[in-house]
Amino acid sequence: MLIAADKFKGSLTAVEVAEHVTAGLRRAVPGLDVAAVPVADGGDGTVAAALAAGFTRHETRVTGPTGTPVTATFALRGGIAVVEMAEASGLQHLPAGVFAPLTATTYGTGELLLAALDAGAASIVFGVGGSATTDGGAGMLTALGARFLDADGEPVAPGGGPLRDLATADLSGLDPRLAKTEIVLASDVDNPLTGPKGAPAVYGPQKGASEADVATLDAALAHYAEVLERAVGPKAAEHALAPGAGAAGGIGYGALVGLDAAFRPGIDVMLDVLGFAPALAKATFVITGEGSLDTQTLHGKAPAGVAAAARAAGLDVVAVCGRLQLTQEALSAAGIRRAYALTDLEPDPARCMAEAGPLLERAAEQLARDFLV
Repeated sequence: MLIAADKFKGSLTAVEVAEHVTAGLRRAVPGLDVAAVPVADGGDGTVAAALAAGFTRHETRVTGPTGTPVTATFALRGGIAVVEMAEASGLQHLPAGVFAPLTATTYGTGELLLAALDAGAASIVFGVGGSATTDGGAGMLTALGARFLDADGEPVAPGGGPLRDLATADLSGLDPRLAKTEIVLASDVDNPLTGPKGAPAVYGPQKGASEADVATLDAALAHYAEVLERAVGPKAAEHALAPGAGAAGGIGYGALVGLDAAFRPGIDVMLDVLGFAPALAKATFVITGEGSLDTQTLHGKAPAGVAAAARAAGLDVVAVCGRLQLTQEALSAAGIRRAYALTDLEPDPARCMAEAGPLLERAAEQLARDFLV
């Protein structure tokens, strides 16, 4: 049995999911041979998955999204670093209930990338998601040596809103090590930078942006792209429309333009990094899952990637989840035979999250009785 599940956000880490599923399976089948590869899709939890796979933990103090210092973690093994932007610039670093849609900065993410370079990273898997920011990666690039100036030659203020005052951009001061470093932009988001499907319109409200804020941010990021086009040429305009440009408040765009990053679906990248293929080769049955199996799952989330790989290998896949919002037809189309939801055992959402571990063990025990006994 191979368990390759993502976290249950707000309840269990991916490692804890694997532990509880294993316990439940072995209640029904004592001594069952179980292996686990906790997975992530580039969003929050990506570094934790890498650490579970044997990467080494590195911590550093960086600038948080509102300017307050925070401790951020990245993972390193054999010259490969896994850097998660949410560690430096994520929503979890905002004061409870307090958003900063116009002023939150990715500066700390740039500092985190510098720390990975200082630690000897020759290639970086850059996972983006869960951001508190919508600054197009301008803060990140500033920390890495770029300059963004207003009409008076002064640095523009942090955040996406102040980019409306941007007059000139200069990327010539970027850390020279970046040119020698392979950077993979790992994301489950394929949105462009601006427009109806862009970062401000689609994700801005999740970060506290009002309708007026969304309009301000969209115009500011469009202006930012125009200034960068004058600075670096047509590729800046092309990248603004590219899949992944709108990831994490547009930090994907900053990575594509300034860091020459290559975009890949996050789950594909992470399955490679985490050693999923060798584990899959030894498996006869696969269990995947995440907190909510819904329509977003089908668009590049971890369970969909795991199921696709397992199906290609001819293996059965079942899923565990906190809640299930997909039809059996949709599950089957994704390569998942059946899903076991915790809400089927405990309908109250609050209790379901609070008791996720024991409930997951019960679900896994039933799964084993259905498929293995």
